[in-house]
Amino acid sequence: MVDAKIRLTMFPIHLEHLRFTPNGRTVLAGINLDLSGEGISVILGPNGSGKSVLIRMLAGLEQPDGGHISWKGNSNPAGQIAIVFQYPMLLRSTVAANVALGLKPMRLTRNEINSRVGEMLERVGLAHRATDSARLLSGGERQRLTLARAWAVRPRLLLLDEPTAALDPTATEAVEQLVREIRTDGAKVVMTTHNLGQAMRISDDIVFIEAGLIREHTPSARFFSRPQSDEARLFMKGELPWRISFDD
Repeated sequence: MVDAKIRLTMFPIHLEHLRFTPNGRTVLAGINLDLSGEGISVILGPNGSGKSVLIRMLAGLEQPDGGHISWKGNSNPAGQIAIVFQYPMLLRSTVAANVALGLKPMRLTRNEINSRVGEMLERVGLAHRATDSARLLSGGERQRLTLARAWAVRPRLLLLDEPTAALDPTATEAVEQLVREIRTDGAKVVMTTHNLGQAMRISDDIVFIEAGLIREHTPSARFFSRPQSDEARLFMKGELPWRISFDD
């Protein structure tokens, strides 16, 4: 488990006036957001609202055209960041080798790497597949393997971009349980999803983004019972009109 004092050195994350306008098209229109080092933050919003771009910026895979991100007042994060995408990117090698890949820059001994790989595969239920080719895994198993690889580096921030969008309900449930365990193990999780039911089940707080702006950032229970922004109310009524009613 990551020590809490160490984990908090990169938090809070502060996003100020973050803009992204590739080829003159506004994707992020001035994002202002604060993220603590606790819990699971789920980013919701319609297609094209900027969710995935925001995740990629937190990972350092995209650079803003304006504004900045600070990590407890610093320009760079003081800790491990891991990211998992919707479609797993795996080596054409064994299951164990895929987990070990992320550990190579960490200057661990061979015994330490083997021990951590074994621990992670056990925790995601893939220890019995360690010597199999990753190409032989099912979609759900591939995503669990990708989570194991991310978890192995003991991230302080885990970024998930639609990690269950291509999975069936059983595989989705398994991934959600692993995400909860990773949070309990000491990582802050920031995740995008289109699945409102999943957001209800897994989130501690909701970041609602629309047209490249944060319209609402609030605890999950409040968001789903009484959203404050007109944009969030319209979004949810359009997705689940038969399941959600709002208190006046």
